[in-house]
Amino acid sequence: MTKLPPAVALSQTTPEFKPAQSARNIGLIALSTDLTTERDFARVMPIDEVGVFATRVRYDNPTTPENLRAMQPRIEAAADLILPEVELAAICYSCTAASVVIGDDAIADAIHRSRPGVPVVTPTHAAQLALRTLGARRISILTPYLVETSRPMAEYFADSGFEVDTLECLGIEDDREMARVTDACIIEAAIAASQPESDVLFISCTGLPAVNVIAEIETRLNKPVVTSNQAQAWLALYHAKVNKKIEGFGQLFENQPLST
Repeated sequence: MTKLPPAVALSQTTPEFKPAQSARNIGLIALSTDLTTERDFARVMPIDEVGVFATRVRYDNPTTPENLRAMQPRIEAAADLILPEVELAAICYSCTAASVVIGDDAIADAIHRSRPGVPVVTPTHAAQLALRTLGARRISILTPYLVETSRPMAEYFADSGFEVDTLECLGIEDDREMARVTDACIIEAAIAASQPESDVLFISCTGLPAVNVIAEIETRLNKPVVTSNQAQAWLALYHAKVNKKIEGFGQLFENQPLST
């Protein structure tokens, strides 16, 4: 004998809703191979005050300027998938090296074609703003990339008005391997890359898990450290008007952006 399904009835309870927090929604475009950004954002972001909603954009290793540039036509469609018709405080495009080779403005234009008017945060623009906010004129840079991918990074910051004392790279070609670099290795490489005359050390790459060791490196160097994920989280929180004190992830969070 066939068992009949239970009857379905409309509940007599009237649904009640929490106030909308749309002004504190942050969109995130991560690479399809990214193993780090969402973890770093989960560590840094005050999740009781802000929501981070991620989508992915297809990316193919190795991390060369050509492969990074190939993402450009896919950015608009990726942005269109983040909470359609919901207000966003900002959209972060989470690739530092691609932001250099594609260009901050070109990335913002692509995102604005699907999400007009939403502030766009790239790691490079956020890092520039962070460095200026910290009063840096001279910087050292550490990247996990190949030499051919690192060279445009040095040129980008030099063209942005900073004196680049040195740039050292780890020579890794796959961002999935960048995500596996140990804390001890990042600390050792950061200390070796930072020149005494530099005001700030910048650690590039959203795929490199450097957020957890910022405080240790700052203590060892006695100077501020800026990383890609730290900087873009800092700027996104500013756009979301979140003023909660963030501790343990570097001196940057003690400061408000000078301008955007």
